[in-house]
Amino acid sequence: MRKIKEILSVLEEMAPLAYAEDFDNVGLLVGNQETEATGVLVCHDALENVIEEAIAKKCNLVVCFHPILFSGLKKITGKNYVERSIIKAIKNDIAIYAVHTALDNHQDGVNKIFCDALGLINTKILIPKSNFIRKLVTYTIAENAMQVRNALFEAGAGKIGNYEDCSFNSKGIGTYMGNEQSNPEIGERFEFVESEEIKIEVTFEKHLESKILKALFTNHIYEEVAYEIYDLQNQHQNIGLGMIGELPAEIDEVAFLTLVKEKMSADGIRHSAFRGKKIKKVAVLGGSGSFAIKNAIQAGADAFLTADLKYHQFYEAENQLILADIGHFESERYTKNYIVDFLRKKILNFAIILSEENTNPVKYL
Repeated sequence: MRKIKEILSVLEEMAPLAYAEDFDNVGLLVGNQETEATGVLVCHDALENVIEEAIAKKCNLVVCFHPILFSGLKKITGKNYVERSIIKAIKNDIAIYAVHTALDNHQDGVNKIFCDALGLINTKILIPKSNFIRKLVTYTIAENAMQVRNALFEAGAGKIGNYEDCSFNSKGIGTYMGNEQSNPEIGERFEFVESEEIKIEVTFEKHLESKILKALFTNHIYEEVAYEIYDLQNQHQNIGLGMIGELPAEIDEVAFLTLVKEKMSADGIRHSAFRGKKIKKVAVLGGSGSFAIKNAIQAGADAFLTADLKYHQFYEAENQLILADIGHFESERYTKNYIVDFLRKKILNFAIILSEENTNPVKYL
């Protein structure tokens, strides 16, 4: 038998919780991770009917895209759909785990799924994540440098774009003098030591800091390890919201929106005025993406696909691109399929079930 926490570790591999936006509520929302798992039901929204489906299919872990618990609850009395879902889950010992913006921000997540459904190529993040990269600087003797470097790489440091094991190394002279309580690796107590050292610099994602420091302290030869950590202003090119890519060949506007409607199974698309120009470069942002209109324009997109656009926001197209609202659910339609496929590849011989419930609250005539 597997414990729920074993499945959660796979989910974090798919969508690290540190990638989520600060406003979001991701991770284990209900339940005990030490409980033995009987099955996983993957859905878009963990509504009451989905919890009932999990009960019927003997799944005690529901993995949802949208967090059913988003803002705080002061009372749980069953007066609304959120409270009823939570009560039913707790009564039936069902855990609920949400991924939301942790998967939104992943380079293979929601927006890559969106792009792939449309056949876009040469894709990249539309709004790279800021304040997420840090730099570690440390110093050691040449004989210890490779061991320290390799340990830092193993812990996740030194990844830049499509490259890994990246570092900068320079030679210098380090000095120190130990007191009566010291136990220096080189020299004696009260002896002023000048030693040739290697300065090692590596970048890392900030959520890995404790792991990086553990690797440093475990593999460094010195009794006292000198190191510095800096916050960098660099954007993370592989983590962030939205994505932009290109169609294999440019097409006219009507043909483009017809393609979108077909590929995303959208029952209706609201869009800004046509410009009479071909569509080649396309920006996407699954879910509510009005905040990224300017980013799409600055990136040179011919069209921006998202959801939940308000009346006046369509004016922001400014005849520089087509804005298209394809529906919130529709823009994230294939996310739960991706989660199921990922889990099935990682967890063999275990019940990973795609929910059959349609939780889209928006209906069309």
